Amino acid sequence: QPHLVESGGGLVQPGGSLRLSCAASGFTLDYYTIGWFRQAPGKEREGVSTFSLSDDIKMYVDSVKGRFAVSRDPARNTVHLQMNSLKPEDTAVYYCAARAGSYASFRTNTYHIWGQGTQVTVSS
Repeated sequence: QPHLVESGGGLVQPGGSLRLSCAASGFTLDYYTIGWFRQAPGKEREGVSTFSLSDDIKMYVDSVKGRFAVSRDPARNTVHLQMNSLKPEDTAVYYCAARAGSYASFRTNTYHIWGQGTQVTVSS
C-alpha cells in the first residue's frame, strides 16, 4: 500500500527556518513527481513546489521562490522541503503528494497519493 508521511512542522518565528520531510513507503520515489501543497484556514489548498525525481526538475510558486528548496534523500526514500525566511503568511498545513511519472503540476487532482499533513505556524 503506497503511503506518504510528512514530518518536521512546528512553530517558528518570522525569519526562521524549518525542514519538512515526506517519507514514502510501499513504492519507490524514483519515477514519481512529488508535490508540496499547503492549506491555510479558510483558504483553498495551493501548490508550493513540484519535484520530478526522474529528471530532477523542480518548480516553485512565485511566493516561495528563493526561500524554499526541495531535495531528496534516496537512501531514505524521502523528499525534503527546506523553508527559509519564513513569513506569517506561510502558516498552513503542509502536505506532500505523489503522482507517477514526470509531470509538474500544481493541480491537486493530478496527484493520487497524499500524506496526512503537518502544521507549520510562523508567529512571534
